[in-house]
Amino acid sequence: GPPASVPRGDLLFLLDSSASVSHYEFSRVREFVGQLVAPLPLGPEALRASLVHVGSLPHSEFPFDRHSSGQAVQDAIRASAQRMGDTNTGLALAFAKEQLFDEATGARAGVPKVLVWVTDGGSSDPIGPPMQELKDLGVTVFIVSTGRGNLLELSAAASAPAERHLRFVDVDDLHIIAQQLRSSILDAMQPQQLHASEVTSSSVHLAWPALLPADSGYYVLELAPSGNLGAIRRQQLPGYSMGWTWAGLEPDTDYEVSLLPESNVRLLPPQRVRVRTLPGEAGPERVVISHVRPYSLRVSWAPALGPDVMLGYVVQFGPLQSGVAQRVEVPAGRNSTTLQGLAPGTAYLVTVTAAFRSGRERALSAKACTPASERRRAPRPMPPALSPPEPPRVALPAAVGGARTGA
Repeated sequence: GPPASVPRGDLLFLLDSSASVSHYEFSRVREFVGQLVAPLPLGPEALRASLVHVGSLPHSEFPFDRHSSGQAVQDAIRASAQRMGDTNTGLALAFAKEQLFDEATGARAGVPKVLVWVTDGGSSDPIGPPMQELKDLGVTVFIVSTGRGNLLELSAAASAPAERHLRFVDVDDLHIIAQQLRSSILDAMQPQQLHASEVTSSSVHLAWPALLPADSGYYVLELAPSGNLGAIRRQQLPGYSMGWTWAGLEPDTDYEVSLLPESNVRLLPPQRVRVRTLPGEAGPERVVISHVRPYSLRVSWAPALGPDVMLGYVVQFGPLQSGVAQRVEVPAGRNSTTLQGLAPGTAYLVTVTAAFRSGRERALSAKACTPASERRRAPRPMPPALSPPEPPRVALPAAVGGARTGA
């Protein structure tokens, strides 16, 4: 087999190929994805890649076992054509789930699964349920939005934390995030032990490496409060599962989690982890920067709590180099604000602090960089001014009568 340092996994790209994307935007996205995969360690026993188009109906450009090198995948992506039609992303996500776990398409059981969705932000059908099904099966979801769409909807769709898995970027600046996104994909492909992530005051996501062949057993996941092991909760999952989200938990509580692989081929030891949920006054848990302009940007966060538990939010921002920060106060119940008066081409640190009525505070920061200048479209030429019409000419009647002469 390959060296342990070479990651193994299935990587599926989901591209918005509908009529809501211009031909120019699609060509730029296609070039970006080709640039992204070229240096990846693609091969039969390493990473495998597939491409699916979003349209009226989903379309598979090539399956996982079609190409075995980065260059071959790059050439296939650049040769792909835009499909047009409606933006039925939810339908395409359900199709992507089938592709990621179908051996007929070259997908492999027991390897990490990563979905990279590149979109203009819009969808004609719901994306929430099919996306959650993917994440429940252990798929890591990265989303690249070219600047439009519902920020909170995309933040919820991406794997948590959103600041690591969601990017808003202009279609002409996609190359800026290529190296960072590539590194994040490789990190997601590395095998890990049972571990907890996306911890909130009422839920936790659990993930584990592939321990069972898909057809040789199943998992039993157990969860119980540390002080009350009799109140145990169990969930049976198929052998291809690599993740599960427990909901309905108590805030500020320690839980004992056990993963029991049940195999009819060999005996596998259980894996265990302890996790503590966040206090009830949790937030902000995600900070997302969007709509970045030379002199302004928008900062959003989640969750947005009401005035019954919140005094409000304080957003502080300032250049990383100077350390001088400005302050904006946002009332409870709101979850976004626009920061004005920024300097072009400057890196900023943005910190959102939640102030609770109990006197506690919780803060989360994010970095942002304003572009040096803003591209402007050339104004359309004005049509030539029309000359005013000439007034109509009126024919005068001939003179009537005249001088009479005597005989």
